[in-house]
Amino acid sequence: MSDENQPIDFLGAYCPLPLTHSEQIVIGHGSGGRLTYDLIQSVFATHLTNPLLEQGDDGVALPPIDPEFEIVVSTDSHVISPIFFPGGDIGKLAVCGTVNDLAVMGAKPLYLTAGFILEEGLPVDVLEFIVSSMAKSAEEAGVAIVAGDTKVVERGKGDGIFINTSGVGIRPRSLHISGRNAKVGDRIILSGPLGEHGVAVLQARGDLGFLSDLQSDVAPLNHLIAGALEAGMQDRGNAIHTMRDPTRGGLATTLNEIARQSNVGIVINEAEIPIQETVISVCEMLGFDPLYMANEGKCVFIVDPEGTDRVLKAIRADKYGSKARVIGEVVSDHPQKVLLKTMIGSTRLVDMLSGELLPRIC
Repeated sequence: MSDENQPIDFLGAYCPLPLTHSEQIVIGHGSGGRLTYDLIQSVFATHLTNPLLEQGDDGVALPPIDPEFEIVVSTDSHVISPIFFPGGDIGKLAVCGTVNDLAVMGAKPLYLTAGFILEEGLPVDVLEFIVSSMAKSAEEAGVAIVAGDTKVVERGKGDGIFINTSGVGIRPRSLHISGRNAKVGDRIILSGPLGEHGVAVLQARGDLGFLSDLQSDVAPLNHLIAGALEAGMQDRGNAIHTMRDPTRGGLATTLNEIARQSNVGIVINEAEIPIQETVISVCEMLGFDPLYMANEGKCVFIVDPEGTDRVLKAIRADKYGSKARVIGEVVSDHPQKVLLKTMIGSTRLVDMLSGELLPRIC
């Protein structure tokens, strides 16, 4: 009898024992099987647990909302390199970024979802640190992470970890906050110094050739913004007409977006724009303009002049807004353009960012 016709010895056949533990992410962690279950229980559920997440279904059933509120939804993907930088990490960035996107819409952030794309070989303790950081930021913001997903890509086909976060918030139907609402005469408030996130990431990449104590400004701004909105309440509506966080593209791009949406002109004063000396030095050394540097913990407020002092006082009362200033105003001249009055007395056009100043910044 040839070998091909030999009967199969089922009693002698065996399957390899499943890998039940690994210090690194392996393809099996994205299989949807035992390894995925174990990773969820040991890492994600340990740090992010809450009654809604514990439902364990393919989706989450959220509590009904008061009919006087409307739902606001936002989503963002985070691909920053490196994933750790002075003052933060990709997990903190993912939570704060989406929280702030909801907050600048005038919404109270309530829930987040988180999707993880992990590269094979990522140390599990690195993932656990990042998830723990997300939990801390979510707790500070007062939001719950209520759904999530994990996928694993082969080694060399990712960059350690990418995170997508989507957020759900609510805002009163009577509150109208939009980039289309800036009005001539409005004042422009900036909540703090520019460019700290961009310089912190450059430092983490080793591109500066020196070290400093500068840290990223990444932070959840929803409590600061809630205080500003409360201070801005007045009889004919809220004094705050527009809010936006100047992330990629920096302050210059953000103000240009608002000028175009509202069909107004904007004038800002260089002498009033807060910028740390370290950021100024780095920008001078590398030929960057701080107006275009990325921020992850700043907000621009466009405010009715009658409410400006109240709103500014409320912003400065928050730890993330203590250095807030009025930096300019909305004008009727040169619609859809932003001008900068320099400290030497000249005026120059400030256009939108063209191209990519720094890749993989958030």
